[in-house]
Amino acid sequence: MLLPSQKLSSAPALSPARAWLLCVLLFLSAVLCFLDRQVLSVLAPQIIAEFGMSNTSYSRVVFAFVLSYTVMLALGGRVMDALGTRRGLGFAVVFWSIASAAHAFVTGPLTLGVARFFLGAGEGPAIPGAIKGAVEWMDPRRRGLAIGLVTSGASLGSLIAPPLTVWAALHIGWRGTFLATAGLGALWLLAWLLAFRGLPAATRSVPAAEGPASTWRMLLGRREVRRLLAARFFFDPVFYFYMFWIPQYLSRERGMSLAQIGALIWIPFIALEIANLVAGQASDMCVARGWPRPRARMTLMLVAALLTPASFFVALVGTPAAAIALMGVLMFAHGIWITNFMTLIGDTVASRDVATTVGLTGFCGGIAGMLSNLVIGPVVDHYSFTPVFLASAVVYPLAWLILSGRSPLR
Repeated sequence: MLLPSQKLSSAPALSPARAWLLCVLLFLSAVLCFLDRQVLSVLAPQIIAEFGMSNTSYSRVVFAFVLSYTVMLALGGRVMDALGTRRGLGFAVVFWSIASAAHAFVTGPLTLGVARFFLGAGEGPAIPGAIKGAVEWMDPRRRGLAIGLVTSGASLGSLIAPPLTVWAALHIGWRGTFLATAGLGALWLLAWLLAFRGLPAATRSVPAAEGPASTWRMLLGRREVRRLLAARFFFDPVFYFYMFWIPQYLSRERGMSLAQIGALIWIPFIALEIANLVAGQASDMCVARGWPRPRARMTLMLVAALLTPASFFVALVGTPAAAIALMGVLMFAHGIWITNFMTLIGDTVASRDVATTVGLTGFCGGIAGMLSNLVIGPVVDHYSFTPVFLASAVVYPLAWLILSGRSPLR
């Protein structure tokens, strides 16, 4: 199997109610993170038309986001482990909310790319910090559920982004929509600061008994960590593709209007939301019944990997409804996969190293996301989306083989 048994670290002494309150706020930070980044993808057909952009030009704007996001996943994860989740995540939300507001003032592809770059820089540390908080503050017996809750924030943000974005764009314009999302970040920050009143001990980043954080070199020297990095390199581009390109696919190849996209694109993301929550609880139940943690996580990830070939048929079915349903299968599988993947990281390394390790895996996935986005634009401009859907159908099984140590790429 993938991982040796790990001694789980103790969490700071928090009441269950306060621990869940903090986890709910971590969940909401993930909602905001993915809501803010999805606004552009939903509005892409309108903004591309207004600025006269090609798909290749749009792919470069996406590249700018993925570049800064990728770098800050690695650096930001390290910062989160150093500063602690309370201070680090608060700063990140402020930074990306300002960047989101800046989108309202762009004048073309260049300034749009700059705004996306700074948005990515702010959002990079967010998920590593949120996963770190869930690992540190929750009882290890509820770790899968807590991480499932946090990761479900990403899917909920992606789920609500299309209808909210379309509604806002119709009422206050696409520029006003970016300003509105920045305002939501300010409200979250207020709630975050209030939640820590009277809890100085709970803000500590790492229990003192754990000692200093591991260096990157120490982490990269572990075979199981290297497998996590390699696996994410292969599967992350699929989620980047679904986040940034699906509205453009539905507009270009399915002939759907902005209103039609907003009315239907939430369906795959609600499948993702359900899977995040169910997968975390399911893996905790398997562990409670005596399964070793690695076996529980890997078994559920295998189930997910076997569902992902459905993505290939998205480009082949005859109706938009059937295509969206198949996207839902892929996103449901991704929800099972990513929840258990993140939980696997929490089981593998000490809590002092969780944000750093999550960030390093995200860095590898982001590198792959950058490369894939630079390829997707020209492929779509010269051919179609079909080759992209074909690629997305095979990478999860390959990633599972890498994690299990059964691939020659291990």
